[in-house]
Amino acid sequence: MSTPLYLVVLGKQGAGKGTQCDRLAVLYSIPHVSTGDMLRAAVKAETPLGHEVASILNAGALVSDELVIRLVEERFAAPDAAGGALLDGFPRNLAQAEALQVLLGENGVRLCINLDVPIELATARLSSRRVCENCGTIYRDTDPSALSGVCAKCGGHVVQRADDRPEAIRRRLETYERDTAPLLDFYRSRGILVTVNGDQTPDAVTADIESAIGARDLA
Repeated sequence: MSTPLYLVVLGKQGAGKGTQCDRLAVLYSIPHVSTGDMLRAAVKAETPLGHEVASILNAGALVSDELVIRLVEERFAAPDAAGGALLDGFPRNLAQAEALQVLLGENGVRLCINLDVPIELATARLSSRRVCENCGTIYRDTDPSALSGVCAKCGGHVVQRADDRPEAIRRRLETYERDTAPLLDFYRSRGILVTVNGDQTPDAVTADIESAIGARDLA
C-alpha cells in the first residue's frame, strides 16, 4: 500500500488555500479537510457546540486547540481519508502542529505548501468575498450572485460572512502573524516547506504546487 499523502497548506486568510485545496483534492484523490468548513457546519446545524462556535467565529477569534484536534482526528478516520488529506486551516499554531505530528507520526506530513501573498491582496480578497449560506459557494462582490444575493448553484442566500468584515479581517490577520506564521520555521526545519507565489492566476498557482509535489515524487 502506498504511503498516505498528507499535505498541509498554509497562507494568510485570503491567500487562496480553499481554491487550491479543492483543485488538488481532485488531482490527487484525497479529501480537502477544512477545519473552518467543519466548524461552520456545526454552526449551521445549530447544535450547542455550533452556538458556541458561532460566537467565536463572529468575533474573528479561534476555537480551542483541543476541539479542533478532536475534529481533525475524527475526520481522518473516515474512509475517504485513507489515502491522505489536504489540510486547510490546520494546524494553526505550534501546539496543533505538534499534535498533528503525534497523530500521523514523525513523517506523516509529506509536504507543507505556503501560499505567499501580500497582506494588501489578502485583505482585498477577504473584503470582496461573498458566500452562499446553503452550499458554501464563494463569489466576489461583483459577481451577479453576490449582487442579487441568490446563489446561482443552489438558490441559497449569498452573504458577506461576519469574519470577512474589516475589523474581523484585521484581527484574523494579526492572529495569523502571531500564531501561524511560526509554523513556517517548524516545517522548514523538517525540510518539507515549499513556498508558492499566491499572487498569480489560480491555474499558475496549481501548476507550481504540482511541480513541487512532483519534484519530491510524492504522488
